[in-house]
Amino acid sequence: MRIRGKLLFPILIFLAALTLLSCHGSDEKNAFAVPDALDEGRTYEITFWAKNDTNVTQTRIYEKAIRDFEALYPNIKINLRLYTDYGRIYNDVITNIATQTTPNVCITYPDHIATYMTGTNVVVPLDSLFANDKYGLGGSELRFDSPKEDEIVSKFLDECMINGVHYAIPYMRSTEACYINKTYVEALGYTLPEVLTWDFIWEVSDAATAKDADGNYLVNGQKVMIPFIYKSTDNMMIQALRQMGAEYSSSDGEILLFHDQTKDFLRTVAAHVKTGAFSTFKISSYPANFLNAGQCIFAIDSTAGATWMGTDAPLSDISEEAVVNFETVVMAIPQFDPESPQMISQGPSVCVFNKEDPQEVLASWLFAQYLLTNEVQIAYAQTEGYLPVTSKAQRSEEYTTYISRCGEDNALYYDVKINASLLLMENIENTFVTPVFNGSASLRNAAGQLIENVTKSIRRKETVDDAYMEEMFSDVASLYRLDIDGDNSGISGKKTNLGPLPTTARVLLISLGTAWIFILFFGIKTLVKSKLK
Repeated sequence: MRIRGKLLFPILIFLAALTLLSCHGSDEKNAFAVPDALDEGRTYEITFWAKNDTNVTQTRIYEKAIRDFEALYPNIKINLRLYTDYGRIYNDVITNIATQTTPNVCITYPDHIATYMTGTNVVVPLDSLFANDKYGLGGSELRFDSPKEDEIVSKFLDECMINGVHYAIPYMRSTEACYINKTYVEALGYTLPEVLTWDFIWEVSDAATAKDADGNYLVNGQKVMIPFIYKSTDNMMIQALRQMGAEYSSSDGEILLFHDQTKDFLRTVAAHVKTGAFSTFKISSYPANFLNAGQCIFAIDSTAGATWMGTDAPLSDISEEAVVNFETVVMAIPQFDPESPQMISQGPSVCVFNKEDPQEVLASWLFAQYLLTNEVQIAYAQTEGYLPVTSKAQRSEEYTTYISRCGEDNALYYDVKINASLLLMENIENTFVTPVFNGSASLRNAAGQLIENVTKSIRRKETVDDAYMEEMFSDVASLYRLDIDGDNSGISGKKTNLGPLPTTARVLLISLGTAWIFILFFGIKTLVKSKLK
């Protein structure tokens, strides 16, 4: 009996090790088992959630893509649901995860996908689908001309990876651009440099605040002038830190935003808010509206917003009488180091949600993949300053012809729009993305909130000093739950709370706990019996 008791310890430890290995092996990133063939005898209803603004052309492109796809696959019906912004899609997906009513296919962002993945097996890992000979990228059984994996721009495809696994495919890509009223820049006595710098943009913006005795701005003769307006202050902060070589976050979820270099940049922003040179979209409204009315000189927005920018903008939101004639120039965002430009890569991706029926998932994947065809990519890219995500589309005769006709009219060939697309095409290697993890979306919001808070405080004549900065850091960290553990862990650089443990991790911990309970129980039992003898 004593021998059996002694042997029990290594046996149970061995079993615990097997439990560990089995848990680890079953993870395999929840790889999707691709069916051998799509069941043609069944009908599938696939829900597709997408986003468009007021651009009805984009809606028509989605609708045409659905019609064309359904003609190829009559047994797959696509139900389109449109949203006005990505935030609403994100919130609805989060809500629907709990009720297992997520869409099948969704336009989204990797930051959002990282949060979706805190649920159990919610988003389909796509690598096995990419590589499938029949239904993968460029697969033999596809009824459409899909790009092969090496025909998707590698940098854009890499942006869809989380922990080394692809959970999305890129759909469109954009970056930020500075839309400039060149006429006013030159009227102020300046010449645009080859590469826009922060020093240049601040200097010109301050100069543009000069007024006459009647309170009219000298540069435009109007009562209103906000020389520099930034649409996305989260991007503003993120890109500035990147250009300075300053920390923002680590790949495994460390919050590194709150430091002295961040304070220095905020102090600079505060100084130019004080002169009246700078404001934000959230405080003042759309940069395009001020730019087109001659009330802004530097308007920074996405290249996807190019059709709203400029005297001849086809989607201008202001009345014709309010529009001022000026020359519009599209340049990369301001840089700290012109020799090493850095700009953010952004734009929607497409993910596929897991369902109990693998056939339904396969049908969903086919439609998601169809969005990468030249027909869809080129048509959608032509609506805005987006860039197709495939080299196949970018190099096609149709797209190169489109680019070559830049400025031919102020609709399809609007020069500001095409120049915005070219800006990204020429700078793909200068783009970057921030690390993606559960909580990275909140960190992004916090980055922008810092600039918004400082801007509001200066406008309210509040004091912005070191004490203000420390208190704001603490408040913003709390607001976005970056100090979830109650000790400002986000500020100290520790990892923020990344949500619940994955199911495999919970199973592993329970299994190990159970194994150790048995070890303890039998150990005590053996010890008691040996004492009695």
